Amino acid sequence: MNILQKLQDKYLTEFTENIPFDEFLLNMLLIALLAGILRWFYIRYGHSISNRRRFGNNFLPLALGTLLIIMIVKSSIALSLGLVGALSIVRFRAAIKDPEELTFLFIAIGLGLAGGANEPILALLAFTLILALLYVQRGFYRKKGLTQRSGAVYVNVHTDRTELQAVSAILTGIFPYVELKRMDTLDPGMDLSFLCQAESIDQLAAVKEKILALSAATRLSIVDQPDLLV
Repeated sequence: MNILQKLQDKYLTEFTENIPFDEFLLNMLLIALLAGILRWFYIRYGHSISNRRRFGNNFLPLALGTLLIIMIVKSSIALSLGLVGALSIVRFRAAIKDPEELTFLFIAIGLGLAGGANEPILALLAFTLILALLYVQRGFYRKKGLTQRSGAVYVNVHTDRTELQAVSAILTGIFPYVELKRMDTLDPGMDLSFLCQAESIDQLAAVKEKILALSAATRLSIVDQPDLLV
């Protein structure tokens, strides 16, 4: 019991003196709510070809983790120095394939920073303004015809062939618009993601026939994505 009392006196009391518990709880709940809204906005209006629902699940722990780090740094210089040492040995190797993903990660980190700095009103106002501007920008691009094209499809080709030109030539010879969005090398082969414009079912059938003829191990996936940038 004495040990628990000493820990409470040394750490919990020091923390609550710098950051009142009610403010800490308010910031945590508000940032969690805003991170949830950010996830919904990203899933609903994002243009990334990755699994937006799965990627959006990272926003809540990222925002709350950032908030916790900032509050620890604020509450104790000793803890902040220890935290810097601990984080210095952590190496993150997650590859961000789309700039949009990085943008939303920065927004989530910004929410955590604002919450950790005990600025809930600033976090709420800035977050609301950012989402409003993003929504207006999306509407402007849609009105100008810059965000979507009729018949936009997401084409994924998984093959044991290593010639990128062979796959690209098939798609460009059939579709009027083809853009390579992602390429992952395999052992052996490649995993390719293209954004294309399909004008008819006949074009899709022709692509299926020619792509599958590349090799017995080749697999094709075509998904309708009318909101993707083309």
